[in-house]
Amino acid sequence: MKKLGYKAIVGSLLVAGLLFAPVSGLTTDIAAAASATKEATASIQLWVDGKQLKLSAPIYKENGVALAPMTELLNALEASSVYEKKTQTVIIRNSTLTITLAIGQKEAIVNGKTVKMDAAATTKNNVVYVPIRFIAEKLEAKVEWDQKANAIKVKSWYYQQMEKYENEEDTVYREEDKLSSKEIVDYFDESVVMIMTNKALGSGVVIGEDLILTNYHVISDATSAIANSIYYDDFKVKGVVAYDKKADLAILRTEEPMDLLPVELSYSYLARKGDRVYAIGSPLGFMNTVSTGLISGHHYESGVSYIQTNAQMDHGSSGGALFNEYGELVGITTSGMDNSLADIGFAVSAFHAAELVESMTEDMVVKATFLTPPLPDTLKGAALEDIQKLMKKEFSFVQTLKGDAEVTSWQVRRDAEGWLVFTANIDPLFYLYYGTATAGELSLWSVNLAHELHRMLPDEKIQVTISFQRDYDFQPRGLASDEVTALGEGKWRVRYPVIDMQLKDQLYIKTRF
Repeated sequence: MKKLGYKAIVGSLLVAGLLFAPVSGLTTDIAAAASATKEATASIQLWVDGKQLKLSAPIYKENGVALAPMTELLNALEASSVYEKKTQTVIIRNSTLTITLAIGQKEAIVNGKTVKMDAAATTKNNVVYVPIRFIAEKLEAKVEWDQKANAIKVKSWYYQQMEKYENEEDTVYREEDKLSSKEIVDYFDESVVMIMTNKALGSGVVIGEDLILTNYHVISDATSAIANSIYYDDFKVKGVVAYDKKADLAILRTEEPMDLLPVELSYSYLARKGDRVYAIGSPLGFMNTVSTGLISGHHYESGVSYIQTNAQMDHGSSGGALFNEYGELVGITTSGMDNSLADIGFAVSAFHAAELVESMTEDMVVKATFLTPPLPDTLKGAALEDIQKLMKKEFSFVQTLKGDAEVTSWQVRRDAEGWLVFTANIDPLFYLYYGTATAGELSLWSVNLAHELHRMLPDEKIQVTISFQRDYDFQPRGLASDEVTALGEGKWRVRYPVIDMQLKDQLYIKTRF
């Protein structure tokens, strides 16, 4: 998902297509039961989010640990999975998590960290099995055993949240209480402000006499900000009162009361798929633009609930309001997909904002101050070693809709011609399987990286090369001679640049996705 903070960046993109290997299907006809060392459990059912899954092969247990066919389980939990038969490796991804399993080994690598498992992933008749509880819980789901039904029941994080709020006392929503778009604007236009920081532009929702709710990414690297109202009043921001980086939310305090109608925050509101919603924000700086659409879906990532909507948004809409037809704030507009004809936008569900407000204390309000920016104003005079550490800390991942692409092995050096040369490697498996699908996001990350490097090192000639590198036990064909190197003992290394950027006062970028 793209954050919708507006920053002007200009660059030409040359994109070369790359066809990656299709994932082979893993279907089979299981004729035999589990082996004598396994517990026979063919009758165990698997339910995910209230629906029984139709499995291609039966669940079985090993030393009391239940394993299920990988594909059906991961599809139900909205995570992608890949099995590399040659290396006996399983790769599971969602937008923020990467789990790597080796067949037969009781260890997993979860976002780069080694974690022990009670049972190993395995294959039976070409079907990949994974331990249900381990995988589901790593994906923030809840796993329960229903003895009466002889079933394993898995509830995703989002499903749990829906159950929680459905069980609360219902508010009566009557058709005659719905507001028209004009009434929504009349009530709440003054409650949404445009936020201009020294780094970016976004939107905000007034929630108190001197408090504004916005996205964390709008304010995270700012050292000053002004909130503009529809009455042409400018309110200087004193600082950040509270924030939730994970949910991408922040509460700001202005130096003076704003005398604007605050929006009420609640844990209970109507936000069903198919309901009409209204977005108010400042896309591209067009203050308090109103758009309408439907709730297209609900999603969750890493414990954060999102509302998908086709109400139109753009850069600058971040931190704006998403109202339902009853005037309830249901979301805070936060991100969207560029170059899509489907008008795909996302808003953080409003109950996360209610949780953030509950966490505030009076002392936090009094001590509101701007956050320390993650990147310095300048790197002029910095040692190459310090620049390299900064790159490793701040540019080690690219967030995409297919998960995080890890960027490793950052090196910084100065060459004989005086250029500052940055090199790194992209996760080779991510590149092979998702490089084409995430080309736009990887390109945008590259341009943003170039923008930041030029800002911090404006007088330098800079080259950044991000490469694909992977070793094979055969000599791949169809590559340039300098892209394949013999390592000996039947091993070959493939290495070539997938992002090549050069910049000073202008930017040149060539990509290979």
